[in-house]
Amino acid sequence: MILVVAMPRLRPLPGFLLAVTVIAELVAVPLSWGLEPTWDTVLYAVSAVATTGAGALILSRHPRHVVGWLILLPGVQAALGSDLAQGWGLRAADRGWPLGPPAEFVVTASWVVLAPLTVAVLLLFPTGHLLHRRWSLVIWLCVAGTLPTEIGWAFNPDAGSEYVAGRNPYAVDWLPTGALFVVGFSGVALSLLVGVVAVVIRFRAARGVERLQMKWFVLASVAMAVGLSLGGALWWIAPAAHVIPALVITAWPIAICVAILRYRLYDVDLVISRAFTYAVLTALLAAVYAVAVVVLGAIAGRDSAWVTATATLLAAVVFKLLHRRVQEQVDRRFRRDRADALGVVAGFVDELRNDRVEPEAVVDALREALGDPRLELRFVLQPDEPPVDERGRNASGPEDDAREVYPVRRGGTVLGQVVWSPRSEEDRARLPSVVAGAVLPIEMARLRVELRRRLDEVAESRSRLAAVADQERRRIERDLHDGAQQRLVSIGLALRHAQHQLGVDAGEARATLDDAVVEISAAIEELRELAQGLRPTLLQSGLGSALRELAIRSPVPVEVSATADRYPPDVEAAAYFVACEGLTNAVKHSRAAQVVLQVARRDSTLVVSVADDGVGGAAMGRGTGLTGLSDRVAARGGRLRIESVRGRGTTLSAELPCVS
Repeated sequence: MILVVAMPRLRPLPGFLLAVTVIAELVAVPLSWGLEPTWDTVLYAVSAVATTGAGALILSRHPRHVVGWLILLPGVQAALGSDLAQGWGLRAADRGWPLGPPAEFVVTASWVVLAPLTVAVLLLFPTGHLLHRRWSLVIWLCVAGTLPTEIGWAFNPDAGSEYVAGRNPYAVDWLPTGALFVVGFSGVALSLLVGVVAVVIRFRAARGVERLQMKWFVLASVAMAVGLSLGGALWWIAPAAHVIPALVITAWPIAICVAILRYRLYDVDLVISRAFTYAVLTALLAAVYAVAVVVLGAIAGRDSAWVTATATLLAAVVFKLLHRRVQEQVDRRFRRDRADALGVVAGFVDELRNDRVEPEAVVDALREALGDPRLELRFVLQPDEPPVDERGRNASGPEDDAREVYPVRRGGTVLGQVVWSPRSEEDRARLPSVVAGAVLPIEMARLRVELRRRLDEVAESRSRLAAVADQERRRIERDLHDGAQQRLVSIGLALRHAQHQLGVDAGEARATLDDAVVEISAAIEELRELAQGLRPTLLQSGLGSALRELAIRSPVPVEVSATADRYPPDVEAAAYFVACEGLTNAVKHSRAAQVVLQVARRDSTLVVSVADDGVGGAAMGRGTGLTGLSDRVAARGGRLRIESVRGRGTTLSAELPCVS
């Protein structure tokens, strides 16, 4: 399957800024390559492009959404004011190029201006509007704190570590840069803290889609705060920790973009629960591993390879034992509704395994799990048949537009449909997990419904066959009594009369005997007609020969395609009667000019087909002939089909199990 994703058309200015960001990074990466750690060069370049791209995507869908600009501008700043300027500064110091110190000054001073943008995102996400006008004071507080912070940082003599030369060429000794930085940054930090409070207030008040958007934002913000703190703590200890800040800084705008554009928005609970689960497991495994290393090291010695191997094995065993339990507890905390719904389904499956409920009761379990008492479960028995309910009766479509249909699949096969009325998007997101948990009882219920329906069809077919047989016996009895029996009685009387006439007039006796012979011939013909419907004598030479003889007797041209192979007697008889009925309908009702009669074996099935070029319009339930023929085929485990489009002819086909 090829998935085609339609990219939205970017607005001119955001698209231009994204192009500027990409070009800047294409220049910055070669400039910085080899002069700083590779992960810094690559990851921060990716981060800048991803940040600008996220803002451009938001603005492509919501051109007036201020959060889009608040995300896009930091990406442009990172590309121009950080990566490109730093690359130029590093290369200038290495090769003696001009403008090296000014480029380093831009890198040193540019990060401070991001603070007001970050505070604005905290206050405006996700709607682009403040909770109240007075919250704008927080932004102005951050702006006011940014100016002394910028001066105190950019012109500080102690900021020499930011320059390749080891000193700040723009330092101003007479300025109280330290005090300015402390005062200004205190205002910035306070505004950031108040912004976090605003996020908490908005999250507590949010409902529906906005609450899910806030979950994405909170998750990404917490991850960024933890990642920056962890990266700063491990900066001088583990070089690999340098990757963490770049990753979380990149994830933050991407999460904001996902939340605003609402793409896979409803998986946020899954992301939160999985992240928290693996965080807890990581902490537990680290503790188990550390304790095992200390204890085993004290016993076997710290340099023993067995200590590491045993501790690793023990951690793997603990992971196996705890993973499911920790995941269940986390789901109950972060995804309570989903956990409760899956608990209902899991409880029903356990009851079913213990033979305390019937599979058909799965519809009640689904209603309870999804909170929809009007939910219906419909089973698809055959792809070309309408769905049925748990009683095997044909089910109609949804009664109103508010109800939705969700297909239930297993291994590529459609088992049925869930027809329900979701109350919210959370319900829609929960449905696939609930159905996946209940797919086994759904399949069992479908098989039982199909079995009961087939048994009912067999019972109805047998009842019709018995009724037809009784009717046919009465007809044979009546015809024998009124026809052949009377003729035979008449023949007996005529022979008796001939016996008396032999002694008087031999000529008259011969005439009487001739009449008796005529009557006997007529009686034999009537008996042959009465025998119609029993196994034809033509089948003694094989099905192919019988069908060709049948074609010769037909008043319309018949093209026969059949081999000389032999099949079980009952299969040949059923195939012959299908051909007879199809040919009779083509002559009497379809007014066909040409008939094609085909018999072929496909694996263990004998397929009989009668196709004509007549008027069409035939249907299975319009006459007793096709109904009786369908019963005859069904009694042998086969299936009869008719395809008849008005004006395009009719095709009658039967599939008969053939094991010989």
